[in-house]
Amino acid sequence: MLNGQPFHLYRWGDVSLPPLLMLHGFPEHGGAWADLAPLLADRFHCVAPDQRGYGRSWAPEGVGHYRLSQLVSDMAALADHLGGTVRLLGHDWGASVAYGLAMAHPSRVSRLAIVNGVHPAPFQRELAKGGAQSEASQYINTLRRPGSEDYLSADNYAKLFQLFSANMDLTWLTPARRADYLAAWSHDGGRLRSMIDWYRASPLKVAAPGQPLSDPPDLPLDRMKITCPHLLIWGLNDTALLPVSTDGLETFAPDLTRAEIAQADHWVIHQQPDRVAQLLRDWL
Repeated sequence: MLNGQPFHLYRWGDVSLPPLLMLHGFPEHGGAWADLAPLLADRFHCVAPDQRGYGRSWAPEGVGHYRLSQLVSDMAALADHLGGTVRLLGHDWGASVAYGLAMAHPSRVSRLAIVNGVHPAPFQRELAKGGAQSEASQYINTLRRPGSEDYLSADNYAKLFQLFSANMDLTWLTPARRADYLAAWSHDGGRLRSMIDWYRASPLKVAAPGQPLSDPPDLPLDRMKITCPHLLIWGLNDTALLPVSTDGLETFAPDLTRAEIAQADHWVIHQQPDRVAQLLRDWL
C-alpha cells in the first residue's frame, strides 16, 4: 500500500542491499526491468513498481489523478517504505517521475540515473520550437485525443504494438514478453485509458511542425534543479526522444555524467542490458 492505495512491486536482490528504485515508462510496466535488474541484483535491492494506472497497481478514473505531483507522491511514499533514501533509475515517462522526485524531494534521492528520458525544461523548449523534436512528438497529441485508447486497443492492441516500435528495433520483444505486455495492458478490464491519461494530465505543449508555440508553458525553472549526482545514459538511435532535448541539461543538473550507447535506441534497456548494467554499476 502506498498513500493508502494498492501498488504492485517487482523485486530482485536481497532486501538487506541498498535500494535501487526503477521507474518504467509508457507503455511498459514494472516487469519491463526484468532484462536489467538481475544484472544489478548482487549489489542492490532492485524495486520496480507498476506505477499508478499501470499493470496491477491502483488505477483511478479521471485525468486529474495523473498529474505529475501525484505520481511523484506515490514514489516518495515508496522511497519512505524502502528506508527513506534511494538510488533512482527512470526510463521514458519513468524519467519524468524520477526527475520530479529528485526535484521535489532531494533528501529521498542519493543518486539519479536516467536512460533515454528527458528533463521537462529542455524537453518543453524543444517541443515548443516546431522543429525535429516537435515532429517526433506528434504522437503525444494523437494519444491525447478522446478515444485513442479504444483505437489502440483494438485487434488485441495491434496499433499500440505499432506505436511501440516507432521505427525502432523490437527484436527483443519475444512472444513471452509480448504476452506479458498484453496481460499488463488488459488487467482488470484494461489499463490503456489510465496509461494515456498521464499524457492528458501533463502541462507540456507540443507545437505543430514548423509552427513554433507563441504561448509555451511557464515552467518554474528555479525549482527544477537536480542537486544529487546525475547519470544520463542515451541510446543514440532513439527516434522518439532526440538528443537535442537534453541540450543544456547541465544548467539544471551541474553534477551530470553523460554516457552514450551506439547501435541502440529508445529500448536500450532491453537491447543492451549488459552495457547499461555496467555503466550503472561503475557509476552507482
